[in-house]
Amino acid sequence: MAYRNGNYTAFYVAEPFDPSALGAHATKDFCYYSMLRAWKGADAAFPFNDSHNKNYSVRDNSDWESTLKPRLRERLRGSKNIVLFLSSNTKSSRALREEIDYGINNQGLPVIAIYPEYDSKESLLTNGSLKPAVKKLWDNLPIFRDSMKNVPTLHVPWKKSLVEKSLRDEDFMVGTKTNPSIFIYKI
Repeated sequence: MAYRNGNYTAFYVAEPFDPSALGAHATKDFCYYSMLRAWKGADAAFPFNDSHNKNYSVRDNSDWESTLKPRLRERLRGSKNIVLFLSSNTKSSRALREEIDYGINNQGLPVIAIYPEYDSKESLLTNGSLKPAVKKLWDNLPIFRDSMKNVPTLHVPWKKSLVEKSLRDEDFMVGTKTNPSIFIYKI
């Protein structure tokens, strides 16, 4: 079994990939992933261990079956959880469906769902529960909505301190995960 110490970050990238020189970097959800990397670059103690840096790079024009899909799966097998960026821009792309389906339903990886359009715990909640508008975002990615029952999922806003707390939370790591359910930080 692979040593599972990485955080696998899943985010929407348009298909076909943007033909510009920016490629995936031009996609809004990719910018949030880039910010996680910047936080880690500025502070080595920030608990983000990027699974995407653990094997060969892929290019936007790589073949799906022979290159992209096997590399995604290899990265997921070396990960302790999935960090999913879920926004109004998220769409159910082939890659994102594969990442979530294989990560949850094959590897049993817990998910930390980050909502970049929300900036506080309170902004995600109504009467202590996730807002209907937040839950509606799950419809953007039906494989996630339908698979959440299989693993613990933690739902957090785009706030550095809460993202950091979630990345350190052992209840959302494959080797020490809690029972499958939906979790939020209320305090």
